[in-house]
Amino acid sequence: MTGMRPGPRNLVTDLAGLRVGNASDARIKTGTTVLVADAPFTAGVHVMGGAPGTRETDLLAPDKLVQEVDALVLSGGSAFGLDAASGVIDGLRAMGRGFLTKGMLVPIVPGAILFDLANGGAKDWDENPYKHLGRVAFDCAAENFELGSVGAGTGATTATLKGGLGSASLIVDAMTVGALAAVNPLGTVVAGEGPHFWAAPFEFGDEFGGLGSASSHDPGGLPFRNPDPGTATTIAIVATDATLTQAQATRLATAAHDGMARAILPSHTPFDGDLVFAAATGTGPAPDLFGQAILGHAASVCLARAIARAVYEATPAAGDILPTWREKFS
Repeated sequence: MTGMRPGPRNLVTDLAGLRVGNASDARIKTGTTVLVADAPFTAGVHVMGGAPGTRETDLLAPDKLVQEVDALVLSGGSAFGLDAASGVIDGLRAMGRGFLTKGMLVPIVPGAILFDLANGGAKDWDENPYKHLGRVAFDCAAENFELGSVGAGTGATTATLKGGLGSASLIVDAMTVGALAAVNPLGTVVAGEGPHFWAAPFEFGDEFGGLGSASSHDPGGLPFRNPDPGTATTIAIVATDATLTQAQATRLATAAHDGMARAILPSHTPFDGDLVFAAATGTGPAPDLFGQAILGHAASVCLARAIARAVYEATPAAGDILPTWREKFS
């Protein structure tokens, strides 16, 4: 880890100009998280899970017309949660933000969802609640935000523990890198019966307990049986202040998946819709090829740490179907 250190907040908002907003519904056990910047930013995406749920991600291909986005959305709710981006679009339009075409401003807001429809919350709504949650999350976006059982991580679960929302950052050379993750995998984030996190080799200080790595474990053991298709998913954003093209941002998102594989066993299964967005604000330098390799490594380290922090910071709530890490091990 030589040459890298967490930023002052150890959050993705250590990147200047980025803000994160969370909105939660305790009764439904779900929520939405939005990342927004002071100005449009370059974005890419890479999907490695077999059951993704997405909105506007085709626009992020390097050959497409639109090269920048206005916000990124992570949400619970499975397909219902894709409507969270509609609330964010309303907020951006009210601010006069968006891609100008034929005299109209059209906010560009890609999003991704996780499955939290079987987590013990009430799902008997008459009207889709996610557009409202998206607008609330957008309106409260700030540099400081909570981790754990909030936003898109409100109702998240792992194989053995409650999931959550996590974030982490790194400063490397002249660049800052951050990650934001809603952690709801089919797999496990702890070795064996716990409490040691798979991501422990990448921890800074005691950001998720400081326990170090497990002395022995069985990485081949599966903690689940006969899952239903499309009932999991970890979705994430990695961000940097480096100046990147859309193709380079896509490569950053691809490299960051290494962090997911280090922190969740197994990851990228046919049942998970595992996805990573990359965001580049462009306020820093344009790295050469070696610098891009460093960025990819830093993003993967940030994402592994963010995943562990999500579970470490989770808090209990009425009706939970799984314990939190702290309930079980503190």
